[in-house]
Amino acid sequence: MTVPDRHPDVPVTRPDAQVHFGVFFQGVNHTTIWSDPESGSQTDFATFERVIRTAERGLFDAFFLGEGLRLRESRGALHDLDVVGRPDAITQLAALAAITTHIGLVATQNTTYNDPADLARRLQSLDVLSGGRAAWNVVTTDNAWTGANFRRGGYLDHALRYDRAQGQLDVARQIWDAFPDAGGSDAFSGTVAHVSEHSALFDVELDPTTPRSPQGHPIIFQAGDSPQGRDFAAANADVIFSRHGAVLADALEFAADVRRRTVAAGRPEDDVKIFPGTGIIVGDTPADAEERARWVRWNQVSPATALSIVGNIWGEDLSGYDPDGPLPAHDPVVEELGGERGSATTGARTREVAARWRALAEAEHLSIRELVVRDSGERGFQGTPASVAEDLIQWVRTGAVDGFNISPWIVPSGLDDIVDRVVPELQERGAYPASYTGTTLREHLGLRAPLTRRATATATAVGAA
Repeated sequence: MTVPDRHPDVPVTRPDAQVHFGVFFQGVNHTTIWSDPESGSQTDFATFERVIRTAERGLFDAFFLGEGLRLRESRGALHDLDVVGRPDAITQLAALAAITTHIGLVATQNTTYNDPADLARRLQSLDVLSGGRAAWNVVTTDNAWTGANFRRGGYLDHALRYDRAQGQLDVARQIWDAFPDAGGSDAFSGTVAHVSEHSALFDVELDPTTPRSPQGHPIIFQAGDSPQGRDFAAANADVIFSRHGAVLADALEFAADVRRRTVAAGRPEDDVKIFPGTGIIVGDTPADAEERARWVRWNQVSPATALSIVGNIWGEDLSGYDPDGPLPAHDPVVEELGGERGSATTGARTREVAARWRALAEAEHLSIRELVVRDSGERGFQGTPASVAEDLIQWVRTGAVDGFNISPWIVPSGLDDIVDRVVPELQERGAYPASYTGTTLREHLGLRAPLTRRATATATAVGAA
């Protein structure tokens, strides 16, 4: 884990901004240390319950569930070196809604392999039953590896994945807008708008059955980092996740780009909140924090995991190699890898990665495992509670981010130090709330009305005045 760089010369543009936290309960990954005795089950409800209760005690805005539609595979066999699998996100969050009162509930849901009417209804049901705390992390998929679950294979062209996502979101918003506001005099009178959508991608006719929640619509999250993904977020999302959570200059550049795109999409500059994924490790002293971070890095990348990661780039089984030895002497020979690690990797990309790894390994005399730890170890914040708090505040108040989506390195106890030690430091500095000030996720994040409801909300306000 790298210590984020500090830039005392970067101007503070938002001196009163508050730090916001979400927790990312990951799906398929190797960064959660599942093999340690302290690790809990990745599917037992008690694990999810402990994590979300800790997050809500720490006044986190949201609990975010990563989800994959297929177990990870490697060359035709199940990949069993890390956390695999996750219960259905909406089902799990509905259960967690019953034991919480304020924290938001973010479900990762795929736009390629879901029916728009059914998905919109399930998300709105979660939103209503939780009192306005639901959110949808919109993800796209176009690989045949996932599509095989649905007897569709790779039926969707890569270039069309965001077209389908846009169409699905448009249909969902029509459905959410068609039923009157919850609590209104005609909320259940049967006065609903008929939804009709006929396009090349969707053919939908329905009368919605679910009213709007107190927050209007489920909140929209999006995590695409490509230019197309950023444009999609700028036009549609309330929150964008990012990978820019270690270098302040990179985070500032990403934020400036997203805000330019947001304005170009006809929205206020601050309409999309930015939450990079990150990890936090604290210790009593800087040396203690560094020792803990080193332990985390090495336990996230076991010898077998290191060989698997390098083998994925080389396109072959490297299990017979010594993880404490050098990289393979020969070049990768594959032209394209499948989606066994989540996405396809082209031959050009594998050669580029292999060349970079070789240069790094030679320069620093690194073994295979040392290289993987050095190159792909979880990045984030480390230090004493006070120093971590100061770093987080700088990132928020310079405008680089609006908050952080924290990935615990172990569950269910991975948030304990953050809630018990970092949050009080932030509160002492006036940069973190002392209590929830609202009950909906939209209120927690300080978001405006849903995009399709803003004209209505403005007209209502003008009429009331």
